[in-house]
Amino acid sequence: MIAGIGAAVPAGIMTNADFERTLDTSDQWIVERTGIRERHIAGPTETLLSFTLVAARLAMERAGVTAADLDGIVFATVTPDRRLPSAACDLQAQLGATRAWAFDVVAACPGWLFGLSIAEGLMRAGLGDTILVIGAEKLSSITDYEDRSTAILFGDGAGAAILTRAKGDGRGMLASYMGSDGTLAPLLYIPGAGSAEPLTDQVLRDKKHLVKMAGREVFKAAVLAMSRATDEAIGRAGLPPEAIDLLIPHQANLRIIEATAKHAGISMDKVMVNLDRYGNTSSASIPLALQQAEAEGRLKPGMVAMLVSFGAGFTWASVVVRW
Repeated sequence: MIAGIGAAVPAGIMTNADFERTLDTSDQWIVERTGIRERHIAGPTETLLSFTLVAARLAMERAGVTAADLDGIVFATVTPDRRLPSAACDLQAQLGATRAWAFDVVAACPGWLFGLSIAEGLMRAGLGDTILVIGAEKLSSITDYEDRSTAILFGDGAGAAILTRAKGDGRGMLASYMGSDGTLAPLLYIPGAGSAEPLTDQVLRDKKHLVKMAGREVFKAAVLAMSRATDEAIGRAGLPPEAIDLLIPHQANLRIIEATAKHAGISMDKVMVNLDRYGNTSSASIPLALQQAEAEGRLKPGMVAMLVSFGAGFTWASVVVRW
């Protein structure tokens, strides 16, 4: 079960008005097509770890655990502060979680949901009772701010959860599902700066180290992936759509969220949306929304929530949890 949730974002905010000054766009155009009004962007001295630590410590405090209690850390991110070692190991060192094993998960936007499922499986295998699951991104570090199609979408943030064994009261993860289709990689990817095409002056000039996206095709694939994931989650949990008290989808595009809710037969008043405040924060998206839903009283003990996401890869995942 999720015993504690925490979230954090950088203080800096970039509004749609800021983009009006640098790109051929407008606040109206951005809101109509995405639903985004602002996003948090890390400053020049802020690292991914700096705001991830805040989220992790909040989750630990709310769960009533200390670093010494952690058996493991699963860190979902595509924007680590450095390539080696893992962000999870850096976080472990900063927390002082000396007993915990630690590793990263690279699954883009559904990464945090992948992390929950992996952590649950490791618990079942007897490899831990208390696991910290992180979803955090510094997407500003891989965004081309001269590309109108992608610059307006992404923000930075971190979400964290403490996963512990269920107490037998019906609360906890009821079902999970994961899927991937690598043939769709060219729709949303970073073409260079890996081991196949190492970072060079030419790669930098060509901006191959930054995100490229075929927006229209991504939209179509995303709706299909999210619909499939919601069907699988509901089916595996053995629940009818009306049993879902709150749908918490990946916050990428309001039209995708609306299409997902419609497919699942869930009214928008039972959907958590904070896209307007944070933009697309990839793996941090769902834990940010989950924490806000709890804080606002929209998610209370005993309620059933369905979490669903899609992302680059393509990857998609869903989890049904009784809070």
